[in-house]
Parts: sequence; C-alpha cells; structure tokens
Amino acid sequence: MRIELHGSTINTQVLEQAVSILSEGGLIIYPTDTVYGLGCDITKKSAIERIYRVKGMQKQKPLSFVCADIKDISKYAKISTTVYRDLRRYLPGPYTFILPGTREAPKVLLSNQKTVGIRIPDHPLTLAIVRALGNPIISTSVNISSQSFASDPQEFYEYYEDKVDLVLDSGPTWAELSSVIDMTDDEQPVVIRAGQGDISWCT
Repeated sequence: MRIELHGSTINTQVLEQAVSILSEGGLIIYPTDTVYGLGCDITKKSAIERIYRVKGMQKQKPLSFVCADIKDISKYAKISTTVYRDLRRYLPGPYTFILPGTREAPKVLLSNQKTVGIRIPDHPLTLAIVRALGNPIISTSVNISSQSFASDPQEFYEYYEDKVDLVLDSGPTWAELSSVIDMTDDEQPVVIRAGQGDISWCT
C-alpha cells in the first residue's frame, strides 16, 4: 500500500495506520531528513529478520534504529555527560550515532563491540510514529542496489510494493545518507561515514 502525503501537517489516520502495521510486525517505508527509511518495530524479531531478507543483508551487519528523543536513547545506549551535550546540540538531525548499548537494546541490534546505531531524524511524521508506537523503529536506507539510494518513491515503489506493507510517500527527499559518528570514546568522536550534516566538530 502506498499513501501520498501532502504538506507538513500530520494526518492522524495515516499515523494510526502506520502504527497499527508496525505493532502487528509489519514493515513500512517512511520519509526522513535524508533518504527514505525501511523500518519495523525493534521488538518484533520476525520483522527484523524480514528486513534482512528484503535488503539481502548479512545478519552480522547490525541495523540502526530511530528513537523519539534523547531520553528514549538513554534506554538503549549509555550516554556520558559529554555525549549528552553533543546529542542535544545536533539532534534531531541527519546523523547516526554509534554508542555503547545497554541491556535494554535487542541483542539482534548490537554489534560485536556491543554498540548500537541510533538516529533522531528531523522529520515530524517519523518521530510522531515512533512516539505513538511506543518503541523505536529500524532505520535502514531504501536502496535498490548496493550503490543506488533512491530519493523519490516513484523510483523504488515498484521494487518494494510486494515486499513491504506500507509506503509513506512525501515526495522526493535528499539522496545523501546521514553522517555516521562513533561516540564510544566520548572525548574523541570518529566519523565513520561522511554524509549530510556538519561534521567539523568531530575533528
């Protein structure tokens, strides 16, 4: 199913439909402040496994996820005072932060180093979905191939229409991925991937 969104006002009916699908273990494609994301409720293990199949990814590669706010992040990641200050400054925004995971983080989302990748995108609908769901959602980019990151739903809908349960189409978005910043050493952030967003503060 594909729903076209118009304007920046959050449609309550669309919000409820997305949350219902996620809570039942479904997959959705949703807009962010970077590329479109493919996601599911992080508490639904079978849905996470489905994402790995849809993307053709090895399970050794951990998936990042979207939290509603910094308080929500602190449930799944250990945040020092220094890191908290940086998160307050740059979130919501086009960043994925790598942080030490807590016991609350689903094991399937932990890297071998026991870290998690977390986003708070600057997109009101996506954040409203996460808040209404009550759980974070997986955040993996919608790409048709390993080198092609689609920025327009018209580019990827035909490919994904029988693989996901809902596509939220808000029109073309940025084609550049988020910047990935490793914050496990809170005194020295490390840029893993340069994408959208200012990364000069990491050097």
